Amino acid sequence: MFLRLKFFFCVFVFLQGFSQELVPLWPEGVPNQKQTKEKERITNRDILWIENVQEPSLEVYLPAKQNQNGIAVLICPGGGYQGLAYDWEGTDFAKALNSKGITAFVLKYRLPNSPSLIDPKWAPLQDAQRAIRTIRAGAKKWSLLPEKVGVLGFSAGGHLASTLGTHYKEMTVKNSDNPIDQLSARPNFMALIYPVITFDKKHYHGGSKNNLIGKNAGNELIDYFSNNLQVTAETPPSFLLHAADDQAVPIANSLLFYHALIENKVPAEMHLYPKGGHGFAFALGKGSLEGWAHLLFDWILSFN
Repeated sequence: MFLRLKFFFCVFVFLQGFSQELVPLWPEGVPNQKQTKEKERITNRDILWIENVQEPSLEVYLPAKQNQNGIAVLICPGGGYQGLAYDWEGTDFAKALNSKGITAFVLKYRLPNSPSLIDPKWAPLQDAQRAIRTIRAGAKKWSLLPEKVGVLGFSAGGHLASTLGTHYKEMTVKNSDNPIDQLSARPNFMALIYPVITFDKKHYHGGSKNNLIGKNAGNELIDYFSNNLQVTAETPPSFLLHAADDQAVPIANSLLFYHALIENKVPAEMHLYPKGGHGFAFALGKGSLEGWAHLLFDWILSFN
């Protein structure tokens, strides 16, 4: 028994060693949240799945100092606004970005189904805005360039990333006197992988829409969070990737966003694959799709 416990302790320490720091997003107190007995739930069902986040945070992954290029990427894992596929669409990509000299931050954001939240629809965006600002505030500490901070999101995390990119001016936290909240929340670039974009019933992922704004949301709220309708000339340059046979989040989501970007003369690159389904992460064992991440890494490096 002792040897088994020692083995698992060593594995835990080894896994924790990949990230260098865990940064709470709201050390002064989490906004839009009341005190309850709610507890975060973490399970490992082939992937590390996190639900009911109570203390949003950033997990920091730094490349070797000699390789570091000053670029930072905030990663938003997917999970339908119900949970977070934390390693599958989070920490695994942070390590891969490190191999390209890019500093990565995995966002553990609050989910709107938590009973602790006062106005649930704003909590994920509040956390994403504070995350970008926290990264910029720590630029010197982490050897980053504040003008090279981007966001990478998957599925519902892609919706959060695109919400950040189209609603970065939204004052989601009122009357804050924290200097961090005076920094820009605009990402310099966005990468959206099989993203939820629209809440229009014709093309939406019902789970993401209903979890974030409710089944009976009015048209004004549906349009507000349909991010293809919110693109302007100031929207960050974007990379999109989707599979045509995605039965969970229709490919129309990426097409609508790409069309809006082009209409507003925002630089955009999109890659579409005939097969791959949804939630494929690195797409290991999926033929030509398996190489998609190299396209993303090349785009980030060439863009920056």
